[in-house]
Amino acid sequence: MMLPTHALAGMLLGLAAGYAVPEFAGVALVAGLLGGILPDLDMYVGHRRTLHYPVYYAALASGTLVLASLLPSALTVGAAVLLLGAATHSVADVFGGGLELRPWEATSDRAVYDHYNSRWLEPRRWVRYDGSPGDLLLSTALSVPLFWSVEGVLEGVVAASLGVAVVYTALRRVLPTIADAILGSVLPALPRRVRSRVPERYLRSHSAAEQTTSR
Repeated sequence: MMLPTHALAGMLLGLAAGYAVPEFAGVALVAGLLGGILPDLDMYVGHRRTLHYPVYYAALASGTLVLASLLPSALTVGAAVLLLGAATHSVADVFGGGLELRPWEATSDRAVYDHYNSRWLEPRRWVRYDGSPGDLLLSTALSVPLFWSVEGVLEGVVAASLGVAVVYTALRRVLPTIADAILGSVLPALPRRVRSRVPERYLRSHSAAEQTTSR
């Protein structure tokens, strides 16, 4: 699923927590937003493996939720919602597409790495791929209760997230072609040390594009 969907889902978790502890509603909303975004900070460094922890985030979130219920404070509530948002993100990616540049082709059997069991979880594809029409529909649905409940800067964050989701969905199918074109012109000039850090999905797609062109 695309980043705006995860961000909105995290904020919705924060909204729910805010109803339980209204004095920390603002902290919960911001923590949910950050938790929803956190796992995708590994986008270009071992994506869906480096910062995606479907088991460990959930375990930590459970412990901190208990702590927050016993000793509610900005710190405990914020930590609990942040970890819950990150856990939800990591698990939700299993129900999306695979880890590939063109996930609508459904050629990858990797969705999220499960560090606890040392294996890749396969994509369920309930949401076909990040930036699919179904993904945009999910983002829209998540934004509705947020628009009803938040205001000010946070309302702007919701609107911006939905706007990014619309643009990303519109461009999603052409982005891999653009990436291949850029990589084709830049890759030969990159030092080997830098090339080794280019995500595998881009290199695999570039190689496939080269083979197609040479035929």
